Amino acid sequence: MMTAEELIDEGNTELAMGEMERAVEWFEKATVADPDSFDAWYALGVAKMKLGDYPAAIQAGKKAIELRPNEQMGYTSLSMTYARDGQIQEAEDMAAKARMLSWGGKIDPGKTE
Repeated sequence: MMTAEELIDEGNTELAMGEMERAVEWFEKATVADPDSFDAWYALGVAKMKLGDYPAAIQAGKKAIELRPNEQMGYTSLSMTYARDGQIQEAEDMAAKARMLSWGGKIDPGKTE
């Protein structure tokens, strides 16, 4: 059985080759292999966003920041997804959190949204 990291690597290979749907399949397998993997949820969110599946991308992004609430790139990616989905206020809220983290701040794990 492959580890989440190995599954993510396979997904990243597909991503690099432009095979977005196949990348999503690998990333989904990684979230099953390790439901607590920030990297798996983050990668799934980015891939879903690139496919235009914004609701699924947002759900994956929310799971990623729940797992690692002080990871700047999680908020940055979620902000971009919200913006592409037309949810401007949510996009601005996530961008503000990403900026705060870039300045060395911390986010209360209970207040990721």
